[in-house]
Amino acid sequence: MIIEQNMQINTSPDVIFKQYQDVSHWNTWDKDVLDSSLEGNFCVGTSGTLAPIHGPKSRFMLTDVSQDQSFTTETKLPLCRLIFEHQLAPNEKGTWVTHTVRFQGLLSPIFGKLIGNGIKKGLPNALIGLKSVCEVREHS
Repeated sequence: MIIEQNMQINTSPDVIFKQYQDVSHWNTWDKDVLDSSLEGNFCVGTSGTLAPIHGPKSRFMLTDVSQDQSFTTETKLPLCRLIFEHQLAPNEKGTWVTHTVRFQGLLSPIFGKLIGNGIKKGLPNALIGLKSVCEVREHS
């Protein structure tokens, strides 16, 4: 199962990426996040935790980080991996932002049904929140 959402944000990729790197404040722009933290620098191999508003706290690992371009997290579930990609593509108006969630593994259809709909509903709101925070910071 793949869930994808994108949005134009009228600011540069570095402004958006700074919001991504500030893991402990993800809840300021993603209202589905109760709490999040990172156990080190924002780089490949670093682990963190995320507590969603609805659901259990889980651990994630940064599996790919390209400064001001993209980052990917992976959460291990029983016989399934939840992969969350964040991509930034600069353009003449600012940045095209794409968030993609993939469920991979034997139980991916089950986890897709259990938590996929909630993620699908939350992605647009997270991008709206990210847009709001980034564009306000850019123009302040």
